Order: sequence, then C-alpha cells, then structure tokens
Amino acid sequence: MRSRLIVSLFIAVLTGPAQTGKHPFHANDWAALHQASPAAVAPDGLTILIRVAWGGEKGPTKEEWRLVAKDGGNPRKLEVPENFHPAGFTSDGAGLYGTYEVNKLPQLAVFALAGMKRASTPTLAVMLPSGVHSAVLSPDGTRFALLADPHPPDDLAEVHTVVQPEHTSLYVVAVDGTGGKWWCPELKNISDTPGGGNPGGAGAIAWSSDSSRIAVLSAAPKIGYHSVHSYVDVCSASGVHRAAEVSNAVSGIAWADAGHDLAFLSTNTSVLTPDHVWTVSASGGTPVDRTPKLHGTATAIVSDPHGKVWVSVMHGVQNEIDSYSDGELATAFRWPEGYVEGPRFSELASSTAQLAFGIGDSTHSFNVAVPDGPALRRITTEGDEQLAKIDLGPARVVHWTSKEGIALEGIATFPAGFAENRRYPFLVLPHGGPEGNDVLTLQAFPRLIAGIGYVVLQPEYRGSTGYGSEFLDAIYQHFGDRAYRDVDSATDFAIGQGWADANRLAIFGWSAGGFMTAWTITQTGRYKAAIEGAGITDWAPFLWTSDIQQFDYDARWPDDDLAAFSQFSAVLHARNVTTPMLILHGAADLRVPTFQGREFYEVLAARGKTTRMVTYPGSGHFPRLWEQRLDVFREIAAWLARYNP
Repeated sequence: MRSRLIVSLFIAVLTGPAQTGKHPFHANDWAALHQASPAAVAPDGLTILIRVAWGGEKGPTKEEWRLVAKDGGNPRKLEVPENFHPAGFTSDGAGLYGTYEVNKLPQLAVFALAGMKRASTPTLAVMLPSGVHSAVLSPDGTRFALLADPHPPDDLAEVHTVVQPEHTSLYVVAVDGTGGKWWCPELKNISDTPGGGNPGGAGAIAWSSDSSRIAVLSAAPKIGYHSVHSYVDVCSASGVHRAAEVSNAVSGIAWADAGHDLAFLSTNTSVLTPDHVWTVSASGGTPVDRTPKLHGTATAIVSDPHGKVWVSVMHGVQNEIDSYSDGELATAFRWPEGYVEGPRFSELASSTAQLAFGIGDSTHSFNVAVPDGPALRRITTEGDEQLAKIDLGPARVVHWTSKEGIALEGIATFPAGFAENRRYPFLVLPHGGPEGNDVLTLQAFPRLIAGIGYVVLQPEYRGSTGYGSEFLDAIYQHFGDRAYRDVDSATDFAIGQGWADANRLAIFGWSAGGFMTAWTITQTGRYKAAIEGAGITDWAPFLWTSDIQQFDYDARWPDDDLAAFSQFSAVLHARNVTTPMLILHGAADLRVPTFQGREFYEVLAARGKTTRMVTYPGSGHFPRLWEQRLDVFREIAAWLARYNP
C-alpha cells in the first residue's frame, strides 16, 4: 500500500497542473515545448522557411511551417496542405517543392506560396511507382534529382512481405515534370542518408556547379554481406564513372576545390562511423584522409552552390561549423554554450549566399540563427515564454579521470533548487549509438529526471564521437568492458563530488544505452533501479536481425566464434541480476528487434528477478506517438519512485 501511495504521489507531481511561479520541468512541459529549425532559404536570401514542432497529448509530433525574414521579422504562417513536407524553394522563389502523399506514397510536388490553402493541389507532381524518398534542385534551377526505389510496389504487400535488400536509385526530371529518366540505373544501393544541410535531406548526392553531373554515394546492402564497402561515383545523363571504392563506411558528399575533387566523410577505424574528411579526384583515384590529426569528429559535410564546403565537427559535447578548403579546416561558426546544426542555403548558383542554422543550448529550446559577421544571431524565440516559467536547475559540462586513467567528459544536470552540500538520488544515463554522443542542448530525459529531484550524469564513454579516432575505436569488441567501466566511473565521480547518494543510485539508457543498462546490472548490484529502453541483450542474433549493419560492434562471424558474442550478452548472465529492471520496447522495432527485450524479460522473470516489460504497439525504435512517449516517462517515474525512493 505504501509503495502504491508513493507511485501515485510521484505521478501526480509529474502530470499535475503547474503551481504559481516557476516549477520543475515536467512531462507536460516536454510535450508542449515548441522548437524551430530552418528548412530552406529563398533564392534572394531575404526569407527563410522554418519548421516549428511540438508534441501534444497524443498523436505524432505536430508541425507548423512559417516564412520569416532573415532578420527574424515579418513571420507568416503557411497553410501547408496536409501530407506535404516542404524541402526547398522553387527557382523563382514563388513556390515550395517537397514530398506529397498520393495513395499512401510520397511523390514530388510543388505548391505556390501565394494563397497556399489546405485544400490546394500541387502545380507539379512527379509520380514514381514506389514513391520518392527525397529531392534536390539543380544549381541552374532546371532539374530535380530524386532518390527513389525503381521497382514497382508489390501487389501482394498486404498479404506478405518479401525480405530482400532495399533499392534506391537516381531519377532526374525537369522542373516542369517532363523528360524524367533514371540516371546511372546500375547504381541501385545509393546510401540515401540525411546530410549536413543538403536540402531535401539527400546527403548521398550532390550536383556539380554546372548542373551536368551528380556525385553519388552508394554502399553494399546490408542483406547478403558481412563487410562494408562504399562507392563514390560521378553520374551524368550519359553514364557513370567510378571515382573510388572505400573498404569502410562513408557519409556525405560535396564538390570541393572548384569541382576538381569530391569530399566526403570516412574513417580508418574498425567502427563504422565516418569521422574524418577525405577527398578523391572527381576523375578517380585513391582517397586521401585530409584531417588525420583531427581531435574531434567530423559528423556532416556539404557543399553550397557557391563552391564552399561546410563541415560540422564535434569537439566533446559541443561542436562548430568549419569551412574546408585546400586540405584544411577553419572554424567558421559556433554557438556559445551549445550546439549548432546546418547550414541551410538556397541550392541555386544565382542565389544570394545566405545561410541559416539551427542552434540550441541547455536552457533554451532549439531555434534558428543566421550569420552576423563571424558570430551567429538568433532570429526565433520558440519556447522562451514557456521556459521562463520553469526552474530547470543548472546543467554543466564536467570532467573526471577514471580508475584506469581515462580522461572522460559528461553533462551533469541538476534538480531545481540544487544545493552543493546535499546528496540527491542519482541516475547515470549512457547515450545510444554507441558511436554518438550527448550534445549540450535542452534534452528531454535528463531534464525530466532532474525535474523529479535527481542529479543526472550523461557520460561520454569510450566509443563516443567528439574525442578523436583512438577514443572512438576503443569500443570495438570492448563495449561490455571498456565502455562499461567508463559509465560506472561516472557514478563514482558523482558520489565523490558529493552530489549522489550512494544508497540511491539508478541507471537508464535507450538503444545502445539500453544495452549498457542491461549489461551493468549483470556486473554490479550497486544500482537500486534500472530502466532499459530498446536495448541489445543477445548479441549474436542481434547482428543479423537489426535493419542496419551492426558490425561496428564486432565484425567476427557469430557462428564461427559464438563465445565472442555471448561474453557481453546480458541474457546469458541474468542469474547475477539483483537490481529491479524495467524493460521498455517498441512492438515494431526493427533497429533493435523487440525479441531482444522480451528474451531478457522472460529470463529474468523465470529466475524470479524483479522485472516488468512494457511494449508500445506499432512503435519503432522510439515511440512516434506522444501518448506513448508520455507513457514511457510515466513508467520510468513510477519505477524510480518504487525502487529508488
């Protein structure tokens, strides 16, 4: 009865109405918080298309599209037709192009800005048999390059699903919808990954400045291969020319050095995370690492229509936008005490060279900024009014050295009214990826958990991006020992700082962070509560059943060396668990298939361990619907209240 009362009171604090004055960050604040990001820049550089997004009580994320002047003035809401997702401006600036759903398939469409109404119809629609993934306008404004599956849809798709590699090819069409043709049809596995600033999100393709050629990234498909090979090609209406083959992962493509070279991101590490800038001659040759001594991680690359190459580089939990030229990176833009994303720009060679960026920090929602000399100036204020009523508590970047002598960094988030001379319940929150990192922005989970009185520490363990190739590569075949020890050292650090009550410790993570949570409680009983979201618990079958290549963890064949994968599989060490474990998982998760959580839950339950599993119908790797997202946090809050009060 007492535990039920604690849970009820805890949830009431989370979801109840805000009191007068400032209040801690609650789940209802998360759902209502607006954020803005730049989507496109008009050819004249005077207007920026922005997307404003927020959650709500139920349904998918809500969005609103606005036009604002480059100084932030004259905002105008657009009545965008339902199921239209803008990607850029037309060459005359009088319309928007993007994808529009027709018979449940996204197709290329153009809508006039003047008088845009929900009931309006597109002035152009390019209909491909299996729909369109993304589109990029050529620099001369005469053609669109589309990424799409060239095959017709399966007539029996409602009856069965054929398991086979997905195909993505390149289709080029005039802006009036005529003359469409599959360019270089032999390229069937174009990477189709979002790129750092490319309109339409087509980071795997880039038009040449004269609009005659397209640089293309492709890769060996996941199904049927146990190695990663990437290809850099130059494609035109007359055929394809291979510039390079890379025996590793590649992302982003840009024309560099006046079009003589192609620049992209790749790596020499064992993990499949591109982290350096490489170039190869557009006519073909051997790729060269242009940033071999980079103490950080290049995470995105893009070229604008004026010949400039922009690279996003992570340095720890913050980043900068660099310009790249003649083999050198030079810092161009930073956002003090935070993170900058982009840039966005017009695709047209005749356009004004206006840039727009997304920016965020630990006390503000994501917003839009533009260059102001060498600095950035914020031009939108989404979330400011709401956050003025919330006591977020401090957040700071912290550093420590583990028992192994490893220098580590993390983000510590503190509850409202935090006092240095008081110990608090503590939660360590390892990030997903694992080759990713936490960034110094207003992040939901640490803020929500701090909002219920916890100190939260997000450790950047070995394998995180932002700290150089050696640090990144250290996780290969060592997720369960090196990375685990780094995460656990964060808890030691928090206790040593006097922040954490050693008798009130918890751990929570999602995806790769979910693996870390599951694995940790097989190795130590120090945590009183654990929450695992969509975590890997059984490595050998995971490598084959995830929807993407996962050999960045370990490229050995499981059927040749099963012991290599069982050594870090939590399901095979469940007998050691003493910590109450909550397992959360999307019922339609393809990234970490749902059986991973179910198997661990079944083993724990059979062994008499304290455990609970909750799945979310129709949900992928993280719930898309806000009623499910809010339930995720209700489950977390109740579990912490019950087992780590």
